[in-house]
Amino acid sequence: FDRIIEAICIGWFTAECIVRFIVSKNKCEFVRRPLNIIDLLAITPYYISVLMTVFTGENSQLQRAGVTLRVLRMMRIFWVIKLARHFIGLQTLGLTLKRCYREMVMLLVFICVAMAIFSALSQLLENGLDLGTKNKDYASIPAACWWVIISMTTVGYGDMCPITVPGRILGGICVVSGIVLLALPITFIYHSFVQCYHELKFRSARYSRSLSAEFLN
Repeated sequence: FDRIIEAICIGWFTAECIVRFIVSKNKCEFVRRPLNIIDLLAITPYYISVLMTVFTGENSQLQRAGVTLRVLRMMRIFWVIKLARHFIGLQTLGLTLKRCYREMVMLLVFICVAMAIFSALSQLLENGLDLGTKNKDYASIPAACWWVIISMTTVGYGDMCPITVPGRILGGICVVSGIVLLALPITFIYHSFVQCYHELKFRSARYSRSLSAEFLN
């Protein structure tokens, strides 16, 4: 049943892509558009997997061990991105990320710098000072980076935590610092998101009015 639904969806997407390619005025521009590339990436893996199944067999050793086939099947998640063509929310998200790439880079720099500082300090406090109470979770600085990132983002899985008093004080400072650092660039990203949403909504309304006017004329 799942394969039938998948085949129907792929057939619909394929027909849609072919029709849009036929009616497009500029074929080269059609192929270069990002959304059309995503459409091809979402459709192509299905046909490749079907061909590999035909030539290698459904239960063959090659197909069971084929990493390439599993990667191609994972590429079917591009179906979700196809919704961006019809959903203004995803279009707003994409436009916001495009316009706020500097703020996103600044956010990543803040996180990386704080992660380097707090991971080194936590590894020293939990595993480097007191030899009698070594915390094995903080055996290295890269291992401590995981604790820093989940603390700064206030996720707190609880899989590792400091046991010394200085380590717990550092953990509190790390959480507060994460809240402050994340709040600084997110304000600009939020305002850009609202601006992009209203802009795309205005474009959509204007396009709908133009289509209605052409239909009436």
